[in-house]
This record gives sequence, C-alpha cells and structure tokens, in this order.
Amino acid sequence: MPIGDDSKVYIGRKKTMNYVMAAIVVLNEEPVTLLARGRSISRAVDVAEILMHTFIKGSSYGAINISTETLTNTDGTSSNVSAIEIEIIPPKK
Repeated sequence: MPIGDDSKVYIGRKKTMNYVMAAIVVLNEEPVTLLARGRSISRAVDVAEILMHTFIKGSSYGAINISTETLTNTDGTSSNVSAIEIEIIPPKK
C-alpha cells in the first residue's frame, strides 16, 4: 500500500504525547512517517522511540531519511534547515 499524506505526522512544538497519539491512529492501519525540521528533530526521535518501546511493541523502523532544506527568510536571505523523515512499520498481524 503506498504511503499517502494521511500516513504522515508533522512534528512541531506541541507536547510529545500529542504526536504519539496521532501516530498511533495511523499505525493501526498502515505505516506512519514522522516528519520534522530543525529543533523538532529531537522530538520526532522521542516520538518514534516512545511508539516502538511503549505503545506499539513489535513495530520496526522503515526508511530514515535526513536532508537539508533551504528556506527563504522574510528579509530575503536564505537559511539551511536540517530535516528528518522516520518511517515506522507496524507489527505484522
């Protein structure tokens, strides 16, 4: 089953457990991809570890991609921002 936008959880500034619960809803049906940039990367890793070791035991990591994105600031300058995508695959039923 191809991964669509419904299987992605964008990590931001909310509490970690908010993202864990959102990912659990997706993981009941299909693999989930956690996406984060900049300072949210550590929160994405926390969400992945909580999911795998506490809530969805037996799940595994899929593809993990890291990259650098160039963003344009409001003053016209550009900045490089690190980004990560972490795929989590639910256990086989």
